Amino acid sequence: MFNPSFFLQNRHIQTLFATFFRKEKLEKVEEEYFTLPDGDFVESVWHNRKPNDTRPIVVIFHGLAGSVKSPYVIGVMKALEKKGFASVLMHFRGCGREANLKPRAYHSGDTADAKAFIEHLHKSYPFSSLYAVGFSIGGNMLLKLLGEWEEKSLLKSAVSVSAPLNLSICADTIEKGFAKNYQNYLLRPLKKSLLQKYEWFEMEALLSMSQEEVANIKTIREFDEKYTAKIHGFKGSRDYYAKCSAKQFLKNIKIPTLIIHALDDPFMTVEILPKSDEVSKFISLEISKYGGHVGFVAGTFNEPIYWLDEKISNFFLNSYKEH
Repeated sequence: MFNPSFFLQNRHIQTLFATFFRKEKLEKVEEEYFTLPDGDFVESVWHNRKPNDTRPIVVIFHGLAGSVKSPYVIGVMKALEKKGFASVLMHFRGCGREANLKPRAYHSGDTADAKAFIEHLHKSYPFSSLYAVGFSIGGNMLLKLLGEWEEKSLLKSAVSVSAPLNLSICADTIEKGFAKNYQNYLLRPLKKSLLQKYEWFEMEALLSMSQEEVANIKTIREFDEKYTAKIHGFKGSRDYYAKCSAKQFLKNIKIPTLIIHALDDPFMTVEILPKSDEVSKFISLEISKYGGHVGFVAGTFNEPIYWLDEKISNFFLNSYKEH
């Protein structure tokens, strides 16, 4: 169980520490483009892939506006390498280096791209067992995917970290108090990416919204109402949140799955957590008092220990040994 020192028992320190102080870089990375069924693409990044590699593979799904440069991605990739796993990050559409080919982007319940990518890995690496870890909205998406797949999952086991299991509650929470700072931080790249689409597509006609109106969007919920829901075929943000929150899918998961969550997560309240009758027997809940949002920093300020790296890599190692 995660238990930080007294000086790290603050939700905002936990959430922001790695962003400001973890400066590791990945060596031996290899980029690969995967063409999606609709003709668009996602950019994946492998860490230290080897010729004729038959090691087990962990697929990583980042959080909102995240990428292979996110500290938690770099950390877990390095930890997995030490435990004998290959790892590959699938960037969500628009989160890689190149602009995508469609007006749409990605969202918290967009499982189609992940399904296609995992199916591709399953065919391309028939001798490698597949696992997956998702962070924040990547964790929500992954849990929803597992619930949709049920016993047909191509993954052996999975981990979800700091997932917004109830999207509506999270959208409300991030609009209040200090959390507004996180909302503003997340909105900037989202709006920038959307404004770039106006240069390539007839976005004003598709959304009935001018570039000036995009620039004036103030909340995540407003962004989801005016863009995410509309471009992806939902009736509005409420419909999007209702259909894509992973909490309702947990009872259908049929593979060993670890859900890691901190009670002091500033992006959400404890109401997002599932009750015992809302999870399947395959799910293990690891709920800690502290940890913030994708934080979980132990040790000291001078010698931090990133608890998630070992927790996640050990979970997959034990799962692999059991198979």
